[in-house]
Amino acid sequence: MPEPEGAPRTPQGVPYSDLQHIVNADGLHLFCRYWEPNGPPKALVFLAHGAGEHCGAYRDVAGKLNQHSLFVFSHDHEGHGQSEGERMNIKNFQTYIRDCLQHIDLMRGRYPNLPIFILGHSMGGAISILTACERPQDFAGIVLISPMIQMNPESATPFKVFLAKVLNHMAPSFTIGSIDPKLISRDPKQVEAYESDELVYHGGMRVSFGMQLMAASTRIESEIPNITWPFFLLHGDADRICDIRGANAMYNQATSTDKKLKVYEGGYHALHHDLPETAESVLQEVSTWILERLPAPSRP
Repeated sequence: MPEPEGAPRTPQGVPYSDLQHIVNADGLHLFCRYWEPNGPPKALVFLAHGAGEHCGAYRDVAGKLNQHSLFVFSHDHEGHGQSEGERMNIKNFQTYIRDCLQHIDLMRGRYPNLPIFILGHSMGGAISILTACERPQDFAGIVLISPMIQMNPESATPFKVFLAKVLNHMAPSFTIGSIDPKLISRDPKQVEAYESDELVYHGGMRVSFGMQLMAASTRIESEIPNITWPFFLLHGDADRICDIRGANAMYNQATSTDKKLKVYEGGYHALHHDLPETAESVLQEVSTWILERLPAPSRP
């Protein structure tokens, strides 16, 4: 049966009726992925991807977690990948958090007895932190790979912040540079895969989007002392996209009694796609940390 004319389609032209998706509070279609383990799932893991990328880039992460009976689900954030919305731009960072909670609540309704974890990378780490801060009792733990907590000091000098505010007022769509693929990973194959991925946004970052990231960073810094939920931070000390000082600040200042920080010497930004031995270690560490926080199986 042919699609009715005007039926909503992805930015790539695929009808949403052919794809798994949710519709957010603004009426936008968000493309979803679900990675189910072979047997009964022991927990749910919501995966929050980073700026400019998409959830399909995490199939290897999801596959590893599936091996441990963890059900992984995700969506492309608004303006990303196969979801609707202006490319890598948002009027309010809170929209990302609202959409994540909508998707999490949907899955909680389907699996009411399973604990829920969040795994976030880069900007997805910032989304994960703020999502957990809104519902601190709802999550069994949060895993953060190279999270965006503090803005890179090179891009957040007082003068640059002032200039960004002026530009945001006068020319919010003005672009201020794009992510250098060579800073993503030390593995040339991963850099090449990122560069050739047509679902990744390779354009420049708008000033208005940069302001939303700065606002999210400021909000996170004010929330850190109140964080009591379990978390695991993984960060490379050679990450030039998200400053490791943010991870150190969160680890030192959060009041959580269950917290862990693992630093990878020489590690770049996407640790899960860094050199093979690093990526393998990251996936093993993450799996182990989540499994250790699952409730003990009830005795018959």
